[in-house]
Amino acid sequence: MSNPKKVVLAYSGGLDTSIILKWLQTEYGCEVITFTADLGQGEELEPAREKALMLGIKKENIHILDLREEFVRDFVFPMFRANAVYEGLYLLGTSIARPLISKHLVEIAHKHGADAVAHGATGKGNDQVRFELSAYALDPSIKVIAPWREWDLTSRTKLIEFAEANQIPIAKDKRGEAPFSVDANLLHTSSEGKALENPADEAPDYVYQRTVSPEDAPNTPEYVEVSFEKGDAVAINGEALSPATILTKLNELGGKHGIGRLDFVENRFVGMKSRGIYETPGGTVLLEAHRGIEQITLDAGAGHLKDSLMPRYAELIYNGFWFSPEREMLQALIDKSQENVTGTVRLKLYKGSVNCVGRWSDHSLYSEKHVTFEEDAGAYDQKDAAGFIRLNALRLKLIATRNARVAKKG
Repeated sequence: MSNPKKVVLAYSGGLDTSIILKWLQTEYGCEVITFTADLGQGEELEPAREKALMLGIKKENIHILDLREEFVRDFVFPMFRANAVYEGLYLLGTSIARPLISKHLVEIAHKHGADAVAHGATGKGNDQVRFELSAYALDPSIKVIAPWREWDLTSRTKLIEFAEANQIPIAKDKRGEAPFSVDANLLHTSSEGKALENPADEAPDYVYQRTVSPEDAPNTPEYVEVSFEKGDAVAINGEALSPATILTKLNELGGKHGIGRLDFVENRFVGMKSRGIYETPGGTVLLEAHRGIEQITLDAGAGHLKDSLMPRYAELIYNGFWFSPEREMLQALIDKSQENVTGTVRLKLYKGSVNCVGRWSDHSLYSEKHVTFEEDAGAYDQKDAAGFIRLNALRLKLIATRNARVAKKG
């Protein structure tokens, strides 16, 4: 296959992607276009523009896009309608960002007539799979370049030597081994590697960036109300807010109370186990709120079916299949289930925990007159339960009778 002529690089402005930028130019002799996404990672992105210019990228070939609203509205919220959790614990903060980045990589490639895209994910991780499956789903003819699978810059020392040889600025803290790597967006922070690689060792306090220690959180609980329309959060304490603003506010509230910390050893799609430290303060609050409003608005049959499908849905996102037909099929089912998931939830935030303590809705299926321990004015005839139990017990009685008969003969 011939070398690409134009490549769109997912560019953070950091050392690794700056090295990749120069490597693409020297290895392939191609024109490089940079794309930097603002997903709410909390970093100033203009330095990425300045660094790209310094490395010889044309002004018109530098793209820095604020995708925070699109990220939450079109990716995070649809995922939270499913209450998606990978392996029972992980709220998929990194996983859900990758298809959005890939979408814009491909769109920018089409805009510039580029024949390839490139990313900085390593050959050991999940992100390479997520970036590339998404890119191929959106453009089957696109070429994807993954330098970490091609080059011989296999150590930090070699990377720094390459940077110095090519006049790439190196931050002082990058000259030694970083204690751990961090990926961040509006939904979460993910820290892994180096100081965190031994799962027997407790993560040091300095790893946590968005949450105070639960021990140091306020001694007084805080109450917050989250309102939903058709499964999506639309207001906090009665104030209508945009999707990204809602998640930002919930991050502030959750982080203040030490909510959303997770020390997790997960099974990567590529086959190995990985230990990571995740902080998802706003997402943890949002998940509790969403489950709370579903408790009174979602029918038991629909809710149980949805819960049974959730692990498969979460696994599809984790493994990079956001743009697959099966994820889209499941999304249609999930979205159908949310038609009446409208109402308000009151939550109690305290010392690392978030609990739903109240919920109400005009779409509620909860009937106090049916469940009351007082007189129910004929709403429910308790005698009906006898026949219900007899019918459900019939097969169990037949099995028990058969087993007794067989045991007696034996």
